[in-house]
Amino acid sequence: MLEFYKNKKVLVTGHTGFKGSWLCKILAEAGAVVTGFSLEPPTEPNLFTISHVENDIESVIGDIRDRKKLMEVFEKTQPEIVFHLAAQPIVRDSYKDPVYTYETNVMGTVNICECVRLNPCVKSFLNITTDKVYENKEWEWGYRENEPLDGYDPYSNSKSCSELVTHSYINSFYNDMDVAVSTARAGNVIGGGDFANDRIIPDCVRAAQKGENIIVRNPYSTRPYQHVLEPLAMYLMIAEKQYEDKKYAGFYNVGPDDCDCVTTGELVDLFCYKWGEGLSWINKHDGGPHEASFLKLDCSKIKRTFGWRPVWHIDVTIEKTVEWTKVWLNNDDVCAEMKRQIKEFFKRERKCK
Repeated sequence: MLEFYKNKKVLVTGHTGFKGSWLCKILAEAGAVVTGFSLEPPTEPNLFTISHVENDIESVIGDIRDRKKLMEVFEKTQPEIVFHLAAQPIVRDSYKDPVYTYETNVMGTVNICECVRLNPCVKSFLNITTDKVYENKEWEWGYRENEPLDGYDPYSNSKSCSELVTHSYINSFYNDMDVAVSTARAGNVIGGGDFANDRIIPDCVRAAQKGENIIVRNPYSTRPYQHVLEPLAMYLMIAEKQYEDKKYAGFYNVGPDDCDCVTTGELVDLFCYKWGEGLSWINKHDGGPHEASFLKLDCSKIKRTFGWRPVWHIDVTIEKTVEWTKVWLNNDDVCAEMKRQIKEFFKRERKCK
């Protein structure tokens, strides 16, 4: 798969974020010519800086709401492939600032879609959204791609709108153009280098770093957890296949197997076991804003279409996250560790097919 990207001109929005930084590392290792467009890194510390992503790509700092600047980047770099990851991604933050969330996640999507429409150099465009786009009835079976889109909170709802914007551009413009467009709805991703606020694994890392108990506010909520390399591998696969044949364009759930849909409490138990050093956690529900207690994806479509199977299940996912984190805390070579994990993952990914 990665051989396809050698010398391809690729634009990644949101490249300074957690997933964006890992994606840029993969693409750089594959020999792609990568341009990133994003705000400054969202946290301190952050993976973008720690792993020296800026040395691997052309990094442009800009706001996805600024269509003029985004258009200038398109016109200058003439990308063949576009991955749209830029977003306001935190549920609780969306309650604090819903207007900014909608401006970024909805109008940001309009802007990127418009740039793709006006730049025929683009042959493959993938909008990355979330598993939270679905109207969540909290049933025990996975949501399929044809289920209603109606996220509850401002973040989830704005990503539902992002999907609808993309669908409209497909129907109104892209079907008559030489460009293939898909959306990918991914479950919760974890891995080394996530320093976001209000996410369980970064909370675990911060507690471990301080030698404190991990505070878990909702240990009974069930989520589809996967290593960050899992959805990134599928984004790369979708973008490649639809570049080669437009019939692969569509809407895809990208999530783990059912065995990796675990409660937050089970996830933290596993993290404590892998970390060692007597790390433990306490249940401390804080009465925060509404979040779904159960969410699962049906990923049979992407498995059927591409023959995909998850590479790292939850046990290995936590193990790799702990390994990366301890490399960072020991001031060892983070870039080398990322390259090692990428190489190991894609070697096993080939064997899984």
